[in-house]
Amino acid sequence: MDDAGIVKLFLRRDEAAITAAAERYGSRLHALARNLLGSDADAEECVNDAWLEAWNRIPPHEPGDYLFAFLAKIVRAKALNRVKAMSAEKRSAELVSLTEELAGMLRSADDTEAAAEAKELAAAVSRWLRSVSEEKRRVFVRRYWYAESLQQIADRYGISESKVKSLLWRARRELAKQLEKEGYLP
Repeated sequence: MDDAGIVKLFLRRDEAAITAAAERYGSRLHALARNLLGSDADAEECVNDAWLEAWNRIPPHEPGDYLFAFLAKIVRAKALNRVKAMSAEKRSAELVSLTEELAGMLRSADDTEAAAEAKELAAAVSRWLRSVSEEKRRVFVRRYWYAESLQQIADRYGISESKVKSLLWRARRELAKQLEKEGYLP
């Protein structure tokens, strides 16, 4: 079943919507959560929580043309919230290290300022992503959105791990220049 059909089921409050969405996107959503959480059990629980949230959000919200992006955003938020809850445990160390690769570029801000700039910063990163090569964009998104390891990315695209590292290093430099130009970096 296509995305439009699944959304129609959600809008009609038909429980088959969750089954159809799980068949179409369940494994990808589980992989996303597992990459962030490092545990199949935690990932499964996170995805199940996301199904409930999707059920509660559709309607009134309609996810648009690409249902996977809507569901992935929910799963990612659930997984990151779980990582925050586990922050005192060692299991979160890899994610903290991963986000520090990007966070080190940004100036620190109090919560109010950070919240105010979040949408503008997201728009700036999106503009930058649209301006780079497809290969660089895919590698960057796989690393920083899906939290895939360097080896996973290399295997996915049939390139060496050193090429992935190089692409990411260049991407971070380019992004830093763009963010500096737009006033996000000191």
